[in-house]
Amino acid sequence: MTDLEFDFLRAYLKQRSGLALTAEKRYLVESRLGPVCRRFGLASLRDLVGALKVSRDSGIERAVVEAMTTNETFFFRDRAPFDLFRDVLLPQAMARRAAQRRLRIWCAASSTGQEPYSLAMLLQEAAPRLAGWHVDIVATDLSTEVIEKAKLGLYSHFEVQRGLPVQLLLKYFTQVGEQWHIAPTIRSMVDYRQLNLLNGFEALGQFDIIYCRNVLIYFDAPTKGDVLARLAASLAPDGALLLGAAETVIGLTDKLAPNPEHRGLYGHPPELGRATTPGPALAPTGHRPLRVAALR
Repeated sequence: MTDLEFDFLRAYLKQRSGLALTAEKRYLVESRLGPVCRRFGLASLRDLVGALKVSRDSGIERAVVEAMTTNETFFFRDRAPFDLFRDVLLPQAMARRAAQRRLRIWCAASSTGQEPYSLAMLLQEAAPRLAGWHVDIVATDLSTEVIEKAKLGLYSHFEVQRGLPVQLLLKYFTQVGEQWHIAPTIRSMVDYRQLNLLNGFEALGQFDIIYCRNVLIYFDAPTKGDVLARLAASLAPDGALLLGAAETVIGLTDKLAPNPEHRGLYGHPPELGRATTPGPALAPTGHRPLRVAALR
């Protein structure tokens, strides 16, 4: 692969996914796009670049972006953000939304589903307290391939061993041969959608809690600032945004501020920690709110 071809691919991926590749990631491009070449019968990366330039084949374009997107995830990843949800964010949100009895949660880089399903299991564990509430979990990802896997809710033995407590495995999964299938009640709690964070997401409406973890690290500073500003616009005035351990809003936007008590937690500066109540959120088109009381 020549320098010109690498520069083209860097610019192409930046424009379509926000991925900012440094020069030392050249090996990553070659290793991940080699299988894409073979899949589409292309002899080399030079041919792949040529196809991207002239053919506008949506299948090739999607395959290139998805091959370069990192989808590393596991159940209850880093644990602390989920303990925070169970012990702090959910009780606070329930107190603030007692009149509406509705919560909206967004996992903005859901990958193969472990993050939203982890939250769904915690909500199911809290079902007695949520009787009569409507809870939406919207999960989005750039990759249609990982969304389809997430919808299936089928995981290998290795995947369920990573972070998933054994009591939740036995309670919410059924072993099917060498794999584990998450319970239909948990799958039904999550509404999966394909979404590129570089594009507008106003149609999703407003959320009480947003998880956008371990995706901003792949963007350059201007892109991070833009995405954070738009996440802030989608966050309720007293809502909570959780980022990954290596991510921050500092120096990127003034529309969000860190919570001094909890690492990785952010909110609107004037309302951080206040129990204000926003107006009703817009419901996603075609999505029926989940009644938690109906779950067993």
